[in-house]
Amino acid sequence: MTEGGAGMDTKGWAGHPRGISTLFFTEMWERFSYYGMRALLILYMVAPLSAGGLAFPTEKAASIYGWYTALVYAASLPGGWVADKLLGQYRTVLIGGIVIALGHFTMAIESQATFFTGLGLIITGTGLLKPNISTMVGSLYAEGDKRRDAGFSIFYMGINLGAFTAPLICGYLGQKVDWHAGFAAAGVGMTLGLIQYVLGKDRLAPALGRLGQTKSGGATGPAAQAAFTPTEWKRIAVIGVMFVFASLFWGAFEQAGSSLNLFGDRFTNRSIFGWEFPASWLQSVNSLWLILLAPVFAWLWIRLGKREPSSPAKFTLGLLFVGLGFLLLVPASMIATGGTNVSPLWLVGVYLLHTIGELCLSPVGLSTVTKLAPPRIVGSMMGVWFLSIALGNKIGGWVAGFFDTLPLPQLFGAVFATTAAAALVLALLIRPIRKMMGGVH
Repeated sequence: MTEGGAGMDTKGWAGHPRGISTLFFTEMWERFSYYGMRALLILYMVAPLSAGGLAFPTEKAASIYGWYTALVYAASLPGGWVADKLLGQYRTVLIGGIVIALGHFTMAIESQATFFTGLGLIITGTGLLKPNISTMVGSLYAEGDKRRDAGFSIFYMGINLGAFTAPLICGYLGQKVDWHAGFAAAGVGMTLGLIQYVLGKDRLAPALGRLGQTKSGGATGPAAQAAFTPTEWKRIAVIGVMFVFASLFWGAFEQAGSSLNLFGDRFTNRSIFGWEFPASWLQSVNSLWLILLAPVFAWLWIRLGKREPSSPAKFTLGLLFVGLGFLLLVPASMIATGGTNVSPLWLVGVYLLHTIGELCLSPVGLSTVTKLAPPRIVGSMMGVWFLSIALGNKIGGWVAGFFDTLPLPQLFGAVFATTAAAALVLALLIRPIRKMMGGVH
């Protein structure tokens, strides 16, 4: 079915399929739980025992943070396989959400054992949920449907609505009341997401039909065993190339919860009329920019029509803007390390640049994978895409480990130089990559 074809579902938001609202709110609450806990994670680990924290050295805390956030996304690869081969996307997402909620509630119990157990449960659950809910978004749209990129931008706004509110609520509870109250609030959010997901199942019927799922939830038909065509192999190769550049992007961007969180906690003036707001609140700024700008980008891609940049060109812009954010941090860190806490507006500016980069790369990457991957392995390929975020998170955690040992202007400047160089290389590769994409824009 192509754009304007018979039977197109236009009864949802802004002429999109009805299922977009169900997946929007499921992902919103899942991201509420994830970002609510993430806003507290490194701050909780480095906090002294007298403040209820774990008193880990910064390097150790950054390493744990990097491994955790990396494994959350690395688990998407087996999670995609489980959906493709065993349970189907709907059931896999449901089970994943249940396990995530259990993980957050486990972390609400005060002990190191429950802390690490909870992290393990969240890793497992997110691996099951994250790639498959994105796959379902893509399956709401038939092949050739021009609404797909815009649909992912709408979906992405749901992600960031959850990510915006989470640090404000969970961060406040964790830093001003009790760390474990913040973790428990994250579990409540995931539970709310599960309730509306089950209630909205009927809206997802067209998507599940395109995924070719049987009543038991698995894939069906001879297509599941068909050999790849040469065109499909080229498209899969493109996913591999984009994987490399996406990993570099996420290695910079995902320092929001580690090095930038520490910068906000230690080097910014957070006093308002004598009251100091929690550093974790600054984690909401990126999401606020996304909520404001995602509709603009969704409109822009449609408005540009044939002049819309290709997916590789959008990736190039993403790398450039995330690098510019770190370039802005260089003078800010010079002032801060000179003994004067800086205005939080420096980080607001950084997150604006990062947000522009994210909107050029992340929802576009999700959409591109669903367009390039053969339908019979789209869940697994989505897992591969999230593996790039996993690698990026590990890189980001490793870089953040130098926060106490390297001069901050040097650290942030090196991140800028790396991402800017990657943007230049990718810009030179745009034309050959487009040829390999076989007509996919």
